[in-house]
Amino acid sequence: MTPETGTAVRRRPFAQVDVFTREPYRGNPLAVVMDAEELTAEHMQRFANWTNLSETTFLLTPTVPEADYRVRIFTGSEEFPFAGHPTLGSAHAWLDSGGVPQQSGVLVQECGAGLVRVRYDGGRLAFAAPPLTRSGPVVEQDLQRIAAGLGLPREALLDASWLVNGPEWIGVLLESAEQVLALRPDYAAMEGLTVGVIGPYDEGAPATFEVRTFIPGDAAPEDPVTGSFNAGAAQWLTGTGRAPASYVASQGTVLGRKGLIHIESEGDDIWVGGNAVTCIRGAVDL
Repeated sequence: MTPETGTAVRRRPFAQVDVFTREPYRGNPLAVVMDAEELTAEHMQRFANWTNLSETTFLLTPTVPEADYRVRIFTGSEEFPFAGHPTLGSAHAWLDSGGVPQQSGVLVQECGAGLVRVRYDGGRLAFAAPPLTRSGPVVEQDLQRIAAGLGLPREALLDASWLVNGPEWIGVLLESAEQVLALRPDYAAMEGLTVGVIGPYDEGAPATFEVRTFIPGDAAPEDPVTGSFNAGAAQWLTGTGRAPASYVASQGTVLGRKGLIHIESEGDDIWVGGNAVTCIRGAVDL
């Protein structure tokens, strides 16, 4: 029993999944606790802090009949209503543990942001990007702070937009992927802002864009591969004609990762896809 609540500790299935990669240990890891019934938010938050990963998820029985499972998503310090790599990693872990969706080829995840559809074909998974809850211009004062934090002149920021879909991203467009890779951020200068930076590769490169995401004050201030930001960036850049309807973004290069995010626009939907592999299977006492 835990002294705080009297809740009984029991052994629960656990997996650690690498997301946005086919190659183990080259993507973004996610801890997944399955059969997380009876755990309180306090229990979940404490365990998520302990894993020292960017996110940890907890799978639960859905509250609506059309959902296949429910997920709660925690960083080391807070709960998110939605996040991208936890969505794909949770879907992978649920399927890998024997979950059978109600619809062939599509599962429905219930989370704080509502219902999210996830497609799968036995390999790559893809979620339908949720609507942005905030978009549009960023005030000049914040842009000045971001430029200083990136070590760039203000005019190097070709465009910027709020891209809020759970995490409160500010998206910044630079001239080139090489410029993105060369950044050496000053996190103190960007304190309180969550910033994603994207720049195009030359035509013919394996990826269309290079992406980096910065979370000042977080235990891991640069996220290896970020589904939520790439979802928002795809909505922004395809909507403004700066990106094709389908493309591949690379992320995590400077961290020694090989994350690949596959974007496909179909009608009103933008699908954000990637592979996932299970690296650890076992149980956790919670």
